[in-house]
Amino acid sequence: MTIANFGDLPRGWPDGPAVADMGDKERLIDYRRFNADCNALARGLLRRGLKLGDRVAILGLNRYEFLVLLFGLPRAGLVPVPVNIKLPRETVAFILEDAGARLAFADAGSVPLLPSTLETVRFDEPAAWKATLDPGPFESVIPGERDPALQIYTSGSTGRPKGVLLGHAGQIWNAQVLSKARQLDRSSTMLIAAPLYHKNALIAAKIATTAGGKAVVLPRFDTRRYIEAIGRHRVTSLSGVSTMYQLILGETELLKRTDLTSVQAISVGSGPASPALLEGLRKAFPTAGVAGNYGLTEGGPSPFGLHPQGKPRPNGSIGYPLPGSDCKLVGATPDEGVLHVRNPGVLIGYHNLPEQTAKRLSPDGWFDTQDILRRDAEGFYYFVGRADDMFKCGGESVFPTEVESLLERHPDVLQASVVPVADTLKDQIPIAFVVLKSGATADEAALKKFTLANGPAHQHPRRVIVMPELPLAGTNKIDTKALKQRAKEFARSAPPA
Repeated sequence: MTIANFGDLPRGWPDGPAVADMGDKERLIDYRRFNADCNALARGLLRRGLKLGDRVAILGLNRYEFLVLLFGLPRAGLVPVPVNIKLPRETVAFILEDAGARLAFADAGSVPLLPSTLETVRFDEPAAWKATLDPGPFESVIPGERDPALQIYTSGSTGRPKGVLLGHAGQIWNAQVLSKARQLDRSSTMLIAAPLYHKNALIAAKIATTAGGKAVVLPRFDTRRYIEAIGRHRVTSLSGVSTMYQLILGETELLKRTDLTSVQAISVGSGPASPALLEGLRKAFPTAGVAGNYGLTEGGPSPFGLHPQGKPRPNGSIGYPLPGSDCKLVGATPDEGVLHVRNPGVLIGYHNLPEQTAKRLSPDGWFDTQDILRRDAEGFYYFVGRADDMFKCGGESVFPTEVESLLERHPDVLQASVVPVADTLKDQIPIAFVVLKSGATADEAALKKFTLANGPAHQHPRRVIVMPELPLAGTNKIDTKALKQRAKEFARSAPPA
């Protein structure tokens, strides 16, 4: 089976709603139509001359046709390459060339990112999209063990983006095990506003359809539209990144006016979730179970979930290893170190990068995540920080996530981000950027005093800059590159420490 077939759902309940597209004109699509469009796309592209293993790029905002591409391409043995449309044109060009894309689907806003030499279909133009489809039955290609179902690129934060090859079997395993772990079924409604070129939204769409539920898809994240969609569609499950939820919690009046009682589960992923954020979500969504989850594109992507004996997840934990997922910590102690994972969803390898593959992926299938985690006596795991984010200040190790969590404990702080800046005396020093809650008045002096009183002295930020909002990158995560650039200027006025 390919990941594109949604199990037996089209035969099981062919009239059930599959996708609610919340674009300019709201569209509700059932499983019968979704299945037929995936078949029509597969037939149409093979008729066009594409062959097994050919790469097809997808650039655009979230929409129903984006999902058809993600599910329909693998049926024909073609490989979707979703591309971050917030990247510079030259980076997009590198990705397209590296992937060897034969064809691109793009919306009007993304076409300028593409080279004129690449054949392109406007998938937001009904006539162009319809011309691509060849309606009729289709028998899905049976993929080989190492045939990729998806080629998705890393953010390139530590160099050029790398193409991550993910296999069909692994995608099926993760969708099935996660939909079960999150207790999704055909009555579930998942709200998706993170971009579909990012693994957070991709896996949300796949687990919703694997369970036979409905995916409500917003073109892009918009705080007010997101909250309104919860009430309108009686959404049961939310999935997103921490920065999205911080912005949602800032809309206190709209949250009060909206019926949020349908929400049963909230997953915070693709980055650390502070205790303050999780507690804020529990207060705003009292009917929902709230969990900070861990995932990475290459590693499954989500190796943790519920405890097999039903033990409650401790506050701050990212969960217990899922069935079929092996985890080990490599470090000075058995219970804290760099996480290595092995499961069916781990990447096949990095595209055209055998040395990088060999460096991170062992011959027996263990993937080095380069993330530092710890494990408690019950076997639950906790995120500490990325190994390459840790820096030294006066000889002491500083993890930005720990300083951010400390700042977000302050009653006036809604959101915090901490970055390092070079310093002649201390090697590197922490600089913090914070967003205050509505009506809050804390200033830099008060926040620095709070961190000194409640945390190690070497961790306290030497500057605290209050901002109306933090800049976001294309994946709705905080744009740390932009903050590091700004921090250099502010650090020059930092007092001696």
